Amino acid sequence: MAMKRKPPAEARNQELYIGLVRLHVLHHAAEEPIFGLGIIGELGRHGYRLGPGTIYPLLHGMERRGWLRANVQHVEGRRRKAYAATAAGRRALKLARERVRELYEEMFHPESTKAAF
Repeated sequence: MAMKRKPPAEARNQELYIGLVRLHVLHHAAEEPIFGLGIIGELGRHGYRLGPGTIYPLLHGMERRGWLRANVQHVEGRRRKAYAATAAGRRALKLARERVRELYEEMFHPESTKAAF
C-alpha cells in the first residue's frame, strides 16, 4: 500500500491565503485593468504559486460578486479579458484595508491592541 505524500505547506495553507490573494487582485484591479496571466505573474513575485485553474475561477467569482468588471480586448488576434475594480469593489477594498491594518497592528504590535477577553 503506497503512502500518500502530504502536499507542501504552501499548498496546505492555500485556503488561508486565498483571501489575501483576492485582496491583491482587487488592489491591482483598482489601480489599472488586469488580466489573468499578468496577475499570475504579479502574485508570483509575492510568493504565491497560482495557475490558470485557480486564478480564472477566482476572477470569475469576484466578477459575480460585483467587485470586478470584465472587458474583452483583442490583443494580437486573441481575445483577452481585462478586469477592473467596480465601485463596489473599491468600497470593499477600502473596508478590507481597514481590517488588514487592524489585524497587522494586533499581530505585530500587540502591546497597543490589548483585547479584553
